[in-house]
Amino acid sequence: MLRRTLYTDFCKELIADKPMVFISGPRQAGKTTLAQKLAEDFSNKTYFNWDIATDKALLLKDPYFFQNTNRRDSSKPIVIFDEIHKYKKWKNYLKGAYDQFKEDYLFLVSGSGRLDIYQKGGDSLAGRFFMMHLFPFTLAELSKRRPLKDFIAGPIENFDINKSAASRNTWERLTLCGGFPEPFIKAKRSFFNKWLLSYNRQIIREDIRDIADVKNIDNVEILFSLLRERAGGQLSINNLAGDIGVSFDGVKNWLRLLENFYMIFTIGPWVKISRAIRKERKVYLYNYAQIDNEGSRFENMAALELLRAVSNWNERGWGNFSLHYLKNKAQEEVDFLIASAGKPILLIETKLSDDNASRNLIYFQNILNIPAVQLVNKDGIFKYIKNGKNKTLIVTAHNWLASLP
Repeated sequence: MLRRTLYTDFCKELIADKPMVFISGPRQAGKTTLAQKLAEDFSNKTYFNWDIATDKALLLKDPYFFQNTNRRDSSKPIVIFDEIHKYKKWKNYLKGAYDQFKEDYLFLVSGSGRLDIYQKGGDSLAGRFFMMHLFPFTLAELSKRRPLKDFIAGPIENFDINKSAASRNTWERLTLCGGFPEPFIKAKRSFFNKWLLSYNRQIIREDIRDIADVKNIDNVEILFSLLRERAGGQLSINNLAGDIGVSFDGVKNWLRLLENFYMIFTIGPWVKISRAIRKERKVYLYNYAQIDNEGSRFENMAALELLRAVSNWNERGWGNFSLHYLKNKAQEEVDFLIASAGKPILLIETKLSDDNASRNLIYFQNILNIPAVQLVNKDGIFKYIKNGKNKTLIVTAHNWLASLP
């Protein structure tokens, strides 16, 4: 079994600072396994899963049932609530548990919906928890990473700390089967195809339909199939609504559901340039191995690596980072921009095989005066291009992404 020390170490930090921690992320990304691994450090622990009928009945009969669990010693117990967000009164319940028992227990809450926004009704949990997002396996998680301070000081310098053969092998496996633990470990495309068939239907036809009470579930499946074909492109809700033959508001609501259930994620434009595109977001999949177009899949893989990094940095309290794309009304575009505290710090472009500096990357680098990297999905690429007082790195993608903090 692959040890997920990036997340176990991270979660231990959060637990030390707050009695209630949420682990949120896609279904089958490993949240339950991670929670149970963390629980091994505690002498006293209780595991609850809303999907287990006896657990559900116990909570409804005795809401604070964990008090009746026998202890091994006097140390503080940890209580793990898995999929508790499926309980209609889950926010009120956790608020009550936290307010009454925060001095005596630790609570670890995991779920496959966005726990911070799930279910609008009920009391607010604001201020009562810290959040950690668990991503599918990424290249950087499975490699040696740089300290963030070194990355900020020189994002295109001293990045080659992993053996290229090792990062290439991991990258190729991710390309073939994606980062979800079960298909990644199996490393067989035939297994991934079978797993994918049930995975997408399970989320759309069980989680979204049942919990969000969606009536036209067939249209949600059609929408997701269209998004698979448009990964890496700008979202036009009007175009999608026209293609499916439904209302603008209907598509908008379904997109929100697909994002809330971790099937897609979107990034917004960087608007602090002249004549910037301001509204349309770009869409990507968490499960990118199902994207047929090679260029779109490569860009999506880079997007998830960058999103994982920015999300982790923020949740660990290391700063206020954000991920964007860059495009103006002249249709000049760069795939990604990382900002810190509202200021751009790095431009990133993806190219399948072109190792000549992108004209648009150089153009926006001249405007923003920040480092730039062009990630190329072929081996043996590593060169610097001088651009005035700036420098652009053109490099094999897995060699740079592997050390992302």
